[in-house]
Amino acid sequence: MASVNPFNLSDSEEEAERRPNETVDTERSPSDGAPGPPPGNHCSPSGDAEPPTLLLSSNRTSPSGEGSVSVSVAATSAMAGTAETRISVDGIASQLLRDQYILTALEFHTELLEAGRELPRLRDYFSNPGNFERQSGTPPAKDQVLGPGGPLNRAGSISTLDSLDFARYSDDGNRESDERVAESEVPSQERKDFKSSAEIQEPIRSLEKRALNFLVNEYLLKNEYKLSSITFSDENDDQDFELWDDVGLNIPKPPDLLQLYRNCGAPLPSPRDTVDVSVGVEFSDLPGNCIAQDPPKKPDLSHQQQTEVVQELEYQISLLNNEKQSLAEQIKKLQSEIHTLKRTISSPLDLGSQKASHPPSSTFSTDPLSAPPTDNGEYLDIRGDSEPDTKPESPSTQNISQPHPQSHGKLKSRPPVQFDQPNRKLSPAFQQALLSFCRMCSDSRLGAEVSRIADSEESVMLMLGRCLPHIVPNVLLAKREELIPLILCTACLHPEPKERDQLLHILFNLIKRPDDEQRQMILTGCVAFARHVGPTRVEAELLPQCWEQINHKYPERRLLVAESCGALAPYLPKEIRSSLVLSMLQQMLAEDKADMVREAVVKSLGIIMGYIDDSDKYSQGFELMLLSLGDPSERVVGAVHQVFIPAFAAWTTELGTLQTALIPSLLARIEKLLMQGDHGLDEHKLHVFLTALQSLIPPLFAVVLQNAPFTSRAKLNGDIPTIEVTRFPRPASPLQDVATIIGSREMLSALLLLYDYQLEHEGTTGWDSLLWVVNQLLPQLIEIVGRINVTSSTCVHEFSRFFWRLCRTFGKIFTNTKVKPQFQEILRLSEENVDTSGGNDILCKATVPIYATGVLTCYNQDEDRKLLVGFLEDVMTTLSLSHAPLDSLKASFVELGANPVYHELLLTVLWYGVVHTSALVRCTAARMFELLVKGVNETLVAQRVVPALITLSSDPEISVRISTIPAFGTIMETVTQKELLERVKMQLASFLEDPQYQDQHSLHMEIIRTFGRVGPNAEPRFRDEFVLPHLHKLALANNSQTVENKRIDIATQLFEAYSALSCCFISEEVMVNHFLPGLRCLRADMEQLSPEHEGILSSMIKECEIKVENKGMADAQGSMSIASSLVGEDAKTKFLSKMGQLTTSGAMLANVFQRKK
Repeated sequence: MASVNPFNLSDSEEEAERRPNETVDTERSPSDGAPGPPPGNHCSPSGDAEPPTLLLSSNRTSPSGEGSVSVSVAATSAMAGTAETRISVDGIASQLLRDQYILTALEFHTELLEAGRELPRLRDYFSNPGNFERQSGTPPAKDQVLGPGGPLNRAGSISTLDSLDFARYSDDGNRESDERVAESEVPSQERKDFKSSAEIQEPIRSLEKRALNFLVNEYLLKNEYKLSSITFSDENDDQDFELWDDVGLNIPKPPDLLQLYRNCGAPLPSPRDTVDVSVGVEFSDLPGNCIAQDPPKKPDLSHQQQTEVVQELEYQISLLNNEKQSLAEQIKKLQSEIHTLKRTISSPLDLGSQKASHPPSSTFSTDPLSAPPTDNGEYLDIRGDSEPDTKPESPSTQNISQPHPQSHGKLKSRPPVQFDQPNRKLSPAFQQALLSFCRMCSDSRLGAEVSRIADSEESVMLMLGRCLPHIVPNVLLAKREELIPLILCTACLHPEPKERDQLLHILFNLIKRPDDEQRQMILTGCVAFARHVGPTRVEAELLPQCWEQINHKYPERRLLVAESCGALAPYLPKEIRSSLVLSMLQQMLAEDKADMVREAVVKSLGIIMGYIDDSDKYSQGFELMLLSLGDPSERVVGAVHQVFIPAFAAWTTELGTLQTALIPSLLARIEKLLMQGDHGLDEHKLHVFLTALQSLIPPLFAVVLQNAPFTSRAKLNGDIPTIEVTRFPRPASPLQDVATIIGSREMLSALLLLYDYQLEHEGTTGWDSLLWVVNQLLPQLIEIVGRINVTSSTCVHEFSRFFWRLCRTFGKIFTNTKVKPQFQEILRLSEENVDTSGGNDILCKATVPIYATGVLTCYNQDEDRKLLVGFLEDVMTTLSLSHAPLDSLKASFVELGANPVYHELLLTVLWYGVVHTSALVRCTAARMFELLVKGVNETLVAQRVVPALITLSSDPEISVRISTIPAFGTIMETVTQKELLERVKMQLASFLEDPQYQDQHSLHMEIIRTFGRVGPNAEPRFRDEFVLPHLHKLALANNSQTVENKRIDIATQLFEAYSALSCCFISEEVMVNHFLPGLRCLRADMEQLSPEHEGILSSMIKECEIKVENKGMADAQGSMSIASSLVGEDAKTKFLSKMGQLTTSGAMLANVFQRKK
């Protein structure tokens, strides 16, 4: 039953009026009455009220649960006949203090203060801190508060660390008692009286200081006082603040300072078990002044208090003497019985009867009255015999519990233990005294454990539960995983919930920073524990351990929590699985900063999605998918595709929302993204949504197969052909394998046979799942493709990959009959569309590269390659003849050129353009070579590319010849073969030096643009001997250009080229002869045409001149250093010649370096 705070009772008439219908004390027994008379009439009883002695129920403040009832009943019966007698206030206070109703007395004292009637007895009692000191004798029983002579929990204001019983605390504070007095509920006078003084404070001990240091450092860290924590740690460098075990106390870690502060006024539970004892008080024993109506004068309070203290101490002494006598009789009786049993077992005459009447190996009787109270009859005492005693046993032994019958069942199967008895006549006392010289220790905790051996499963568990908390801190950190089986087995089978909680807490805190293997061991143990105990105990015992460490400072511990949530998911109640665990993981996904923790969280979320069955959680799962897909860590996103999305898709398949909700939601987000792309497309978000769609292709195909008209006809009988290795794209994880989703590769093979036959011969009538793909998904995707920016290589690549995986997953027949016709219908490549704008708009969009690289490259047979070549040739021809932009064709070449498999195919397409009759097509082919050269190996460049370009460079049309210049420049930038470079250099020289090209403004512009692009990356010799001299000539010729437009075009292009080349290393000769003269010629043009560029050119010229001057000075200094180096060389030669003349041993070699004397 829950405890009730006595200070929550109504203290005034106003509060009683506010709550007229509420019960003041829900736990009051029928014998309890009203809290007491109103303040105005404290002592006069009324006819409809209980006697005023019944102030508080027994379960709140009484030292024993039954004693208070006895006192109350006795008092009630006695007072019934004397209702007219007036009881003094001081008598009531005296009786309350004598019977140890301390809290009731305090409340009574408070009411008297509020009424203005202070009682000296109560004031003096509560003003004396000595009444609340705990004595060092026997600790108080649970929830026990004794008087002046007995132990009391210390008041919060004078508590020290040694008064806090840490061993009874769990990590979240004292959960066993809520009988705490809030500071705001205690009058100010009492708070003043409880202040500590210097005489009461004890000097701090070493362990107390280390424990307080640990708690203070923990408080500073939790409340963001990091600098203070660092300083505090430096000042206490002899202590490890990351490990509680370093403090040196063999107790679990206490609560934090905040929890200790909040609980400072609450009575701490005793570490020992308690027994309720009833004590009755006769009415005749009450002092006479309790019933005196009006005492003529007040007695001497100090003398009266001393008398009461003496009486109370005598009463306590009598109780303890009685208990001592009873226990001594019981011990003697039990020792006598043990001695008798041992002699009986050792007797050969009675051996047969012993087998039938007693457990063979036990040393105690099955009679519950004969079991020793210390071990509950479950241990063998090996500490030796005691003196026999035949005194009658005490009635107090009636409460000793009987050993577990199952334990005795185990014992009966053991062979009897026999010892050879000497034929001597020593008295038992002498024999016991003689054996006492054997040095055995049973007084300490460890000695007590060693001296008794468990003889049943339950007693073994109890022993392990007591010993493991002391064993774990003394085991090396690197070897603590060896304790995991022991801890788990004990936690599974231990009968006490608190001990199980402590053991599981030890398990999760066993290793400071568990590595991967150690975490696997702990997880394996947790799963075994869950299988053994069931979902209720998993929820009650394991999950709280996870929750406590969700914000642990070490990522390895948080990683253990994240992994535990997934591993325990199958063994949790479904309500907890879809609420508490899901919320824990969602919090960690949003807040944790460690990538490996979020990765484990995503995997555990995937496992949760595999077991969840609450359809209302779909929207939360979808948001979790989007949140995890947007994670900045690649390993987290990889876990989403490997685990979460397949599991989430499997759940939506069961819900029937894969095609109706999940995929349409992602498509809607992509469309919304493209609509906002006018101000710049967010390519990262597009990548996130597209990859999510890509991961949904395998479950979508599984849905199509499982809902096909032929599904019921699929059988595993007979010969089923194996599935080709290349039939499906390689899955990112086993969960994306279609065979895994279907159930087996045999079933998938049987369904694929029927699938291909159905598509080829019977069609899609009645096949709703496939019709949705054909009639809704594909048209929407093709429309989205037409809206993306064709110049964005990232978008083109992502969509190409998506269509490639879609077509490969759904198969070749589906691609040829369902996908290609829809693209071809939109592209409409035919001769009549060449000159119309309506047929060319779509060819300028991303539909062309995505269809070419995502659909036509799915299969690589001859007919597929011919189709791809024909499509690219048609696109090149159509775009060239209609003077349309070539961006879509360039995107196709860039995407295909990244794969060396398609280089030959692309060269075939370009050769078609080289020999085409239209100059427009030949110009397009020449420009496409520039894109292809960068990825093609030099052999193909020499054999296929350069011959084609040389052919085009001699084309009758000057525009075709000019179109080859960028490709030649790219070859000069990327190729290293000298012969090949010489051929290209000769061709470019012919463009520059041939008189027929002297007035070709477009050619000069293209050459200057190409030189500016490839010059910085070209071979230095080519740059110094070819590029810079010809740029100088072009700049000089431009000074005499009479057409202003052409002059400014050439000057602008020269300015960009010189700006790019100024960053290169240029030799002094080239700088003086070509680079600086060319810049000066360009400055002369810019002074007249573009004054804003003239200042930049002047600074460039000045900088180059400074470089030349500095280089000259460096050369002068270098000549001097060269002369000195020649002298040095001469000296070195002489030295080496002398060394060469030494042909004797190494001893003479050492003499060369000896100093002359």
